[in-house]
Amino acid sequence: MAQWPHCNPLRVPMATKSSASHLLGITLRDAEAIAFRTDVVPPPPPDATGASLAPQATSKAALRPDDEPADHRYRTIWLSDIHLGSGGCQADYLLDFLRHNDSEYLYLVGDIIDGWQLRKGWFWPQAHNDVIQKVLRKARKGTQVVYIPGNHDEAARQFCDLAFGDIHVRSEAFHTTLAGKRLWIVHGDLFDGVIQHAKWLAYLGDTLYTLILLLNRWFNRVRSRFGLNYWSLSQYLKHQVKNAVNFISKFEHVMTDEARRRGCDGVVCGHIHKAEIRDIDGVLYCNDGDWVESLSALVETFEGELKIIYWTILRSPEHHSQKAGATA
Repeated sequence: MAQWPHCNPLRVPMATKSSASHLLGITLRDAEAIAFRTDVVPPPPPDATGASLAPQATSKAALRPDDEPADHRYRTIWLSDIHLGSGGCQADYLLDFLRHNDSEYLYLVGDIIDGWQLRKGWFWPQAHNDVIQKVLRKARKGTQVVYIPGNHDEAARQFCDLAFGDIHVRSEAFHTTLAGKRLWIVHGDLFDGVIQHAKWLAYLGDTLYTLILLLNRWFNRVRSRFGLNYWSLSQYLKHQVKNAVNFISKFEHVMTDEARRRGCDGVVCGHIHKAEIRDIDGVLYCNDGDWVESLSALVETFEGELKIIYWTILRSPEHHSQKAGATA
């Protein structure tokens, strides 16, 4: 098993199951269904008509057996802004990514579960549960997993410095790459002025953003019927808006300034849903993107190289079987 690069997991106190029930400010049964059950997942509460909302089908990406070795292995993988529990989450693509990519260290850099959306209404298809189960399975098999809550799963911050099974919850983390770079890892919302000083505006923006993601979802369904690959309409629209571009640039400089103040060579964050690796005044800025728009992850290779992976094409089980047969 790989050794944790910045802490001793054995010293982290274990959280109780009862405390975990308040992770997102919802019921014990819901919390267990989301994150802490590894055997049988109870169904969500019924809708107003009494009909069960429990998922009935297995996601497409879940068809690949878990005992097959991953196609790619990295030293470290960073993921953020997954937004499980929201309609915009591209869980099938993420599950496909997790099945084909493995690592010694896995950082979940905030907004993994969308508590804001779950409070508005229950949404939890099978693919979302499959993602949770896959992460837990990786942790049980030896991947060192640390979870850093963001603003959409901010209720989990009360459990920082605790561990739930093999998942360690932190407010921030530090990671040293094989190239000797010390990286500060944080979601980034605590350095967003809108989130900190005008939360009502953040909630309004989230509602508008949800509508844009819905448009993006239908747009890509049409593309898929014509045999076209995933393309983010929402990312395109965001980059055409001058205020959005200015906000992203300011956020990047704030994060690198804070990393410099902490004596780090760089920062890894999420929050703004824009994957990026670039040098800003001598400090490395890395954003691992998201799984509602860009479908991206940040990885560290065993040569110490940092790069962004975009997973916009599902690797079908048929493709994997053909590949395995060709190399047998």
